[in-house]
Amino acid sequence: MTEDLPELRASDADREQVAEVLRDALAEGRLDMEEFEERLEATYKARTYGELTPITRDLPAPGVTPAVNMVKGSAGGETGPWADRIVGGEGSSSWGVAIMAGFQRKGRWTVPKRFNSVAFWGGGEIDLREANFAAREVVVNCVAIMGGMNVVVPPGVEVVVRGIGVMGGFDHREEGVPGEPGAPRVIVTGFAFWGGVGVERKLTRAERLRLKEERRQEKLERRAARKELQGSRDSRDDSDDRDGLGDASDALAEARELMREHQEERRELQEERRERRDERDRRRHGGHGGH
Repeated sequence: MTEDLPELRASDADREQVAEVLRDALAEGRLDMEEFEERLEATYKARTYGELTPITRDLPAPGVTPAVNMVKGSAGGETGPWADRIVGGEGSSSWGVAIMAGFQRKGRWTVPKRFNSVAFWGGGEIDLREANFAAREVVVNCVAIMGGMNVVVPPGVEVVVRGIGVMGGFDHREEGVPGEPGAPRVIVTGFAFWGGVGVERKLTRAERLRLKEERRQEKLERRAARKELQGSRDSRDDSDDRDGLGDASDALAEARELMREHQEERRELQEERRERRDERDRRRHGGHGGH
């Protein structure tokens, strides 16, 4: 069957993946500018996967060759940060139901090639941030009737929304964001009647805490650097005529830095409050459905 794959039509996203590999190769010195320009022109002119594949065949690009050759849903041969999360198999949960109640799929679970969900006068949450994937491309089918569902995806995943809404709607805000090489593609489809299906891209709580700790360490380093600079200024000869102006400038820079840190802390606090509010809202829906 693979002999027919090169004749399949390539998408804009596939051409952009190849172009990104070429840019990396140029930056690493694997291609000179002339070669880069020639290959880039060939990339944007390519119409099929057979035309795209030779362009990066001699370049080391983890995760890109399977995407260009459209070997969707195969865990074999994958490399890169997403390789361990595309595990194949049937998935650990294939459906979820909320009838005047709620359901959740979150944490460590395996998304099947197709996950079906229904919410009638209820709500559901399908959280893929820590999930594994049975295939490179998965479909999340949502039917929301006088209810709502929310699909949460991690950064790096490509999202395509194809749902139909009648007096309801599907959230398209996360569409058009290019996926990372080797990352899965999530297609959100289904039907919403007097209801809605939301799609949002969020970091996991553990990742947010890690970034928060990194920012805290950066603040401590900046404060230590400011103290060291201030100590160096204080040790200079007091007869310098510009000391007064320098002290004022230092004080202004300190005030600006403190204001920026305060704003960052406020944003983090608002994000934590929003997370807790969302969690309380989800718990009000009650128990879990599905298998």
